[in-house]
Amino acid sequence: MTKHVLFIVTNAAVIGPHSRKTGFFFAEVAHPFDVLDKAGIAIEFASPAGGWTPYDAYDEKDPAQKGFLESKAFRRLNHSRKLAEVDAADYDAILIPGGLGPMVDIQRNADVQRAVVRAWSTDKLVSAVCHGPCSLLGVDLGDGTPFVRGKKLTSFSKKEEYDYARDDVPYELEDALRGEGAEYSSASNWEPHVVVDGRLITGQNPASAGPLAKELLAALKDRA
Repeated sequence: MTKHVLFIVTNAAVIGPHSRKTGFFFAEVAHPFDVLDKAGIAIEFASPAGGWTPYDAYDEKDPAQKGFLESKAFRRLNHSRKLAEVDAADYDAILIPGGLGPMVDIQRNADVQRAVVRAWSTDKLVSAVCHGPCSLLGVDLGDGTPFVRGKKLTSFSKKEEYDYARDDVPYELEDALRGEGAEYSSASNWEPHVVVDGRLITGQNPASAGPLAKELLAALKDRA
């Protein structure tokens, strides 16, 4: 039976006081897509506003990125479904890729939070990479307890942000996750690091996107 994964992608093209160009980080969609698509997983795309999803950091020398850019799936991504019109319970997993864009319109977005709660409360897998775990901030399952409290996870680290976008982001994601009680861990800058805590799967940075997808695929197969 085919498994289905919903990617929840940013619509934000700029961020911060200097109007830095942004979007989703291309590898963080392309690499998971490559892993999951080759395994026969069906993938759909949604975004807060629906429609066009800007991207950042495309690398034409990366076969997975070039293949995704030229695919029918990439065209579908740019006609993404409006998240408010999608039920996360219809999928086996959700995946929130990063880039700086999510720090504009994914973080503390009511429709995104609703999707996380819906997926989690219907026994689905929740995964996010790099800045994507900002989607977990402010989420609670109805008892007032932060969703991330006591959960092992990772995200783009404070050390990485210092050299990348410190002047552009509204807050330090690592600090915010720790502030809500997450058991945060990270590896060295730009090194792959994936944390699996039950049905929650998170990756630290772009290098973690492919490894995260492999963990997600393994989890999906375990639930066949």
